[in-house]
Amino acid sequence: MDSLIGFDLILLIQTVGYLGLFGIIFAESGLFIGFFLPGDSLLFTAGFLASQGFLNIWILAFLVFVAAILGDNFGYAFGRKVGPAIFSREDSLLFHKDHLERAKVFYEKYGAKTLVLARFLPVVRTFAPILAGVGQMHYRTFFFYNVVGAFLWALGMTWLGYFLGATIPGIDKYLIPIILAIIVLSSLPTLIHIIKNREYLRSKITIDK
Repeated sequence: MDSLIGFDLILLIQTVGYLGLFGIIFAESGLFIGFFLPGDSLLFTAGFLASQGFLNIWILAFLVFVAAILGDNFGYAFGRKVGPAIFSREDSLLFHKDHLERAKVFYEKYGAKTLVLARFLPVVRTFAPILAGVGQMHYRTFFFYNVVGAFLWALGMTWLGYFLGATIPGIDKYLIPIILAIIVLSSLPTLIHIIKNREYLRSKITIDK
């Protein structure tokens, strides 16, 4: 377990350095291929390493903050450009014009809240800005809450790791349990949502029968 969760993550950060961390956070914030990356635990561990002198906390905080903002902007631009083209095709099982209209309505009503909260949900944070672009959410609104979310998530997780590493002696002994707790807590809302959706679908199928 030490090798799988703790050592590898620390080794990864020490290997890729600042630019690698920038690329990982950028990818997870708005690229389809980035949904599987461990953003929460990565930021926390990077902050911890900064408290131990392996990284400069100010450089680290600046880079991950900018990466989170730019990643979301890329996802938004991609969704805004490609989304309408996809949904302009003839209706099919996977693509339907009504989906685009629903996305527009959803982000007009819940967009700001969604963008901030999605930062703390694995997978969801990758697709939220893309869907915001598909739904043509007003860019100024998107950008403002994009920055707020990046501030709370990227800086919050990084400084949390730094603060605990700098103030609690021997916290490195508990690093793995803390990382596991972060992974579980960040994944829990998504899992609950999936379970509720399954229960809803089952109940609907039962009623239809």
